[in-house]
Amino acid sequence: MVESWPGTAYPLGATFDGSGTNFALFSEIAEKVELCLFDEHGVETRISLTEVDAFVWHAYLPGVQAGQRYGYRVTGPYDVAHGQRANPNKLLLDPYAKATCGEIDWSQALFSYNFGDLDSRNDDDSAGHMMFGVVTNPYFDWSGDQSPRIPYADSIVYEAHVKGLTKLHPDVPEEQRGTYAGVGHPSVVAHLKKLGITAIELMPVHQFVNDSTLQQKGLSNYWGYNTIGFFAPHAAYSSTGDRGQQVQEFKSMVRSLHEAGIEVILDVVYNHTAEGNHLGPTISFRGIDNAAYYRLMEGDEAHYMDYTGTGNSFNVRHPHSLQLIMDSLRYWVTEMHVDGFRFDLAATLAREFFDVDKLSTFFELVQQDPIVSQVKLIAEPWDIGPGGYQVGNFPAQWTEWNGQYRDTVRDFWRGEPATLGEFASRLSGSPELYETSGRRPVASINFVTAHDGFTLRDLVSYNEKHNDANGENNNDGESHNRSWNSGAEGVTDDPAILALRAQQQRNFLTTLFVSQGVPMILHGDELGRTTGGNNNTYAQDWELSWIDWASADLGLLEFTATLTRMRAEHPIFRRTRFFTGRPVARAEGEPLPDVQWLSTDAAAMSDADWDTDFVKSVGVFLNGAGLRARDRRGQPITDVNFLLFFNASADTVQFRLPSDEYAANWLLMIDTATEPHPPEGYSADQTIAVSGRSVIVLRAT
Repeated sequence: MVESWPGTAYPLGATFDGSGTNFALFSEIAEKVELCLFDEHGVETRISLTEVDAFVWHAYLPGVQAGQRYGYRVTGPYDVAHGQRANPNKLLLDPYAKATCGEIDWSQALFSYNFGDLDSRNDDDSAGHMMFGVVTNPYFDWSGDQSPRIPYADSIVYEAHVKGLTKLHPDVPEEQRGTYAGVGHPSVVAHLKKLGITAIELMPVHQFVNDSTLQQKGLSNYWGYNTIGFFAPHAAYSSTGDRGQQVQEFKSMVRSLHEAGIEVILDVVYNHTAEGNHLGPTISFRGIDNAAYYRLMEGDEAHYMDYTGTGNSFNVRHPHSLQLIMDSLRYWVTEMHVDGFRFDLAATLAREFFDVDKLSTFFELVQQDPIVSQVKLIAEPWDIGPGGYQVGNFPAQWTEWNGQYRDTVRDFWRGEPATLGEFASRLSGSPELYETSGRRPVASINFVTAHDGFTLRDLVSYNEKHNDANGENNNDGESHNRSWNSGAEGVTDDPAILALRAQQQRNFLTTLFVSQGVPMILHGDELGRTTGGNNNTYAQDWELSWIDWASADLGLLEFTATLTRMRAEHPIFRRTRFFTGRPVARAEGEPLPDVQWLSTDAAAMSDADWDTDFVKSVGVFLNGAGLRARDRRGQPITDVNFLLFFNASADTVQFRLPSDEYAANWLLMIDTATEPHPPEGYSADQTIAVSGRSVIVLRAT
């Protein structure tokens, strides 16, 4: 017999207080709930939860300590046609479990129907095939830890995968490679510091499930967008164990990164879960309260609404589902000390009814929450549902992955016609997307590459995707990549093509770091990482996807670090307000505008210049001297003027420098067409040659 006290209905989940553990589970449809404890030999002990408050079933077990494995069994109606799927023979993972142990094995027992007969009911016991929740000890020495709280304008985001970043790092101890400990290792932190990174955005670290369809192909869910536990750090990324050690290891990683002044942002997937569509297993939410947690088809409750392409959509219309999301977000901020979130397919979270609505309850909850509202909130502003592309339409508190920035910059550098005007807008922080909604340039998270698509090196090396390794006959992944292979598809030993590819990578990086907004780079892009033209490596958990540190392009690394230093030293590249200057002529003697777009003869760009399809070159004057800025200590900063020349054509273009009214002398800071060399000086009205497909950055002296 296990001693059981009534306990409390809040907080939900398993809460260890140093003496015992309180268990609480929400289920509105349950007729009976059993807490199931498992010992080291897998022997199960069941405790009926008899206390129920507002559909929360709860008990306090004074003898249960941290490390205890557990699950639930829920007895209730099983009527698939009406969206009811309770089955006490299926062991269920606690949605609030703070750690998990083991993995599901995709046995028939995990499914509530017999394979091949959807109308049947399967009552095999699934306990021997399930992962368990684990009671965790919340105590951790956070003394001295403090969030860096980097302003958006000063931020440089580094999207990374826990395993891919560290698995092949030669300086990380072998047992720590591919783990949270590896990310927090001094050698990895030193690399991030060298790059000037202020925030690492980790791809999903919530406990996720490995898909059976991938396992049958000898593949695995590498990216992790298949969440089952919104409070539990993924156990496979732990080097120290899965009985709660993964929680401590994650916290240690955060503390190490904070000590280096680096924020931790999590890529979170609240739009769907790993239980999939009506054919999926019953491992958690489905068996606890299917209709509360999932959006069911109206008039056909046996099936699920799917705005994500993954089989189900989380039910943001139900208060307990919304509570779970908000509780999870607060937990990761208060208990795990993370500094922000990037929301996968965030448009789905705004579909309270059918349309994407920025006045939805989810956004209202975030807005008024004193904890969640104060961290970085980044939306992937689209899903696959109707009207799902919502770039520029999220609430003022949010920033967004700017997909239009990615597309325009790619088109510009591959020489597409009629992109010059839009390119200028992207360089300016996309004011037409964000300025009228109370937001600032930092609302735009600028990126050229991300986990989903080509790496930077592959972007300039392949015209077509090469995804044969995924086992889908190269039909998966984006087919319209806006890439250009520079003259040969894939691997080549042609020195001219290799030189052009290197130059194009420098062009993309330079453009990214001189653009207004928040730059984000994909892990390994600064090292020349390639995935062999595979633009959808979600299932490739091997060397193809991991950073090959031994083959790193050290020259590109140094170039990237130079760009990040220049951005950090000059606030003109990270303005907190949009430009107000206009691309028109001005009377002599008037103050210089904050920005001036220049043609090759140093005159202000005319309407005809912008509208000419074949024009692929433009100059930009940035008035740093007129910028009012302050550093992180609140001290005023004075900057200098800059000139940027972009030439996306294949031919060299002669640009005339403007008159000494802009500056008498200019110093060459960046020329993507040449190897690094001592700074070179130029004078007002002088002509400068900008090589084909290159960028030049000049600083006034």
